[in-house]
Amino acid sequence: MFDFSIITQWFDELLRNTLGLGDLWSILIECVVIGLLIIVGYALLAIALIFMERKVCAYFQCRLGPMRVGPWGILQVFADVLKMLIKEIFVVDKADKLLYFLAPFLVIAASVGTFSFLPWNNGASILDFNVGIFLVTAVSSIGVVGIFLAGWGSNNKYSVISAMRAAVQMISYEMSLCLCLITAVILTGTMQMSGIVEAQTGPWNWLIVQGHLPAIIAFLVFLVAGNAEANRGPFDMAEAESELTAGHHTEYSGMGFGFFYLAEYLNLFVISGLAATVFLGGWAPINIGVEGFDNVMNDIPGVVWFLGKTFFLVWVLMWIRWTYPRLRIDQILKLEWKYLMPLALLNLVLMTVVVAFELYI
Repeated sequence: MFDFSIITQWFDELLRNTLGLGDLWSILIECVVIGLLIIVGYALLAIALIFMERKVCAYFQCRLGPMRVGPWGILQVFADVLKMLIKEIFVVDKADKLLYFLAPFLVIAASVGTFSFLPWNNGASILDFNVGIFLVTAVSSIGVVGIFLAGWGSNNKYSVISAMRAAVQMISYEMSLCLCLITAVILTGTMQMSGIVEAQTGPWNWLIVQGHLPAIIAFLVFLVAGNAEANRGPFDMAEAESELTAGHHTEYSGMGFGFFYLAEYLNLFVISGLAATVFLGGWAPINIGVEGFDNVMNDIPGVVWFLGKTFFLVWVLMWIRWTYPRLRIDQILKLEWKYLMPLALLNLVLMTVVVAFELYI
């Protein structure tokens, strides 16, 4: 498996030794380059996800989806981005201007922050702290504040109701989400994202295999809770058009709305990426203990494995969205507090027993 840290070390030596730059300028340039890569990757993935959602939705509803703008409609998303960029940005009368403008930036900052924790390849982790799992959950929580401020700052009763729904839903499902991640931490013995992936390298070492039943339960609960955390259907009650017009971002136009729209799709990718990293081995290839087969699998770049697993889970979550009808808010909270939360707690105890008595594969 190719180690991407070879490239990063070469670039660091280029700045420090070849160009003779000091620590300050070297670190500054590296941070700027990494920041630009994050933003470009974020934007490109958003474009791919929006186009994918439209085509998947059309397939499940026996329609065509975008067809006219560009071959197979692939330029439709770029046309929509251009339209959004040139639309007027206005402020609602008597709105709290500070909170109104701050909210989209908090939502996009939370999305970009969690996106930065994803390990793309061996040696290609942007933020890789020893308490990575803890920081991922902490940074993602900023999005709850942004959504609540958007509803409150808009001076719109429908937006406030939507913000309250979204806040209580996201805070509730974060509990199950964190319990599933703790279950994986117990099995791997580390909270570092790269360490969790490294613990899954080797024959039959993916968590859903070596952790058998508790890991499978945690994986399924994580997908459900993550779907609700991202405000995706059938958990998109905060954006119920029938009674809330459009939810917390009703009063936003132009790129103000675009930030919310962008964050929703990238949160889908982040949830899928975290699930792929924690439970499906991340960039780790499929190894079954047969040397010839394992060598072929190891020759495939890790980023291909990571993106393949992540987009597979994205497709599964899109499938769920366009299959099941929207739930009521009481049904959403009942599912979390009466079923998922007790199941995640019981599963956490079960995983502790499995690890304590070394019953895993």
